[in-house]
Amino acid sequence: MLRKKLNITPAWLFRSDDGELLDPVLFRLLANLRETGKLTRAAEEAGVSYRHAWNLLNRGATFFGMALVDMRKGYGTQLSPLGEKLLWSEQRVRARLGPQIDSMASELNHQLQQLLEGTHPVLRLHASHGYAVALLPACPGELDLRYCNPQEALNALGRGECDLASFHVPSCPRLAERVMQVYRPQLEGQALRIIRFVTRRQGLILRTEDRDRIRSLADLTRADVRFINRDEHSGTRVLFNLLLAEHGIAEAQIPGAAQEEFTHTAVAAYVAAGMADVGFGLEAAAAQFGLGFLPLSTEHYLLIGHEDRLRQDNVQQLLAFMGSQAFLTSIETLSGYAPDRCGEVDSFESLLAEDREADRG
Repeated sequence: MLRKKLNITPAWLFRSDDGELLDPVLFRLLANLRETGKLTRAAEEAGVSYRHAWNLLNRGATFFGMALVDMRKGYGTQLSPLGEKLLWSEQRVRARLGPQIDSMASELNHQLQQLLEGTHPVLRLHASHGYAVALLPACPGELDLRYCNPQEALNALGRGECDLASFHVPSCPRLAERVMQVYRPQLEGQALRIIRFVTRRQGLILRTEDRDRIRSLADLTRADVRFINRDEHSGTRVLFNLLLAEHGIAEAQIPGAAQEEFTHTAVAAYVAAGMADVGFGLEAAAAQFGLGFLPLSTEHYLLIGHEDRLRQDNVQQLLAFMGSQAFLTSIETLSGYAPDRCGEVDSFESLLAEDREADRG
């Protein structure tokens, strides 16, 4: 087995016409400056000397023809408008490409593992991107995690291209039935079982200063409110459209609804950068950027597999890991997430009946 798993991290390279390059560490420096306001601490946390940090900022100013920071005696060091714009752009690129890069890293690790040890059982999971599912590759054994939308994951499961797929369904019975109608054609005719995992909260992601003017879905239709949407094939977009329908709101009534981002993190980064006033996504994404959050729905995030495959040793190993106290503790650190009988095998019918009973109570 690989002693160390490989991770892939994207990096921006700025190259001028004459071939001059800017060191990508500049972005770590800018991020640390925003957090600390002190160049000495920012340099230390970026792993460079104060002198090198100062040179990076000067080179950046020369490269772009504009200062990246504002330094005033008694006020510390703050990012200039250009520095803010560059940093937010870099963070949006990371948020947008993160799931695809993680999937590539998982595939590469799997291929390297095969070269080192030959063919061996690998547990293949195709899943919607989320903060809890991203913790699963820490399990013992080898987990090949690929990120994709729910339809792609269920199609891969039906073709036998993965052992497990993810699926998320609202805990509200009325909404759950609507979601099941969307995906039922891909679920029927297969002996499937679900693995309970987590619940998570979805809602409106907004800046703290906008809490008073954006209080409901109806406020998204106002001309002075800019919205950023999730991509049309995501499960979150399906949920959002169902919520709109329940409130008698057409997506076409919302300014910016045609503008899309492909991950929860990218939506939150878009709002945090001031490019939109509000988006729809996970509470954990809002917390990551220090944003406000208005909860609108709680949903079960589940794993699905064919009943016969759930008896495989590697699946049983994953279930034991999911139910371990260490893993449950790690989930509880995620804003808006909670363990949901984590690692227990169940059926859709039992889960939906449980939620109907809770709703009546």
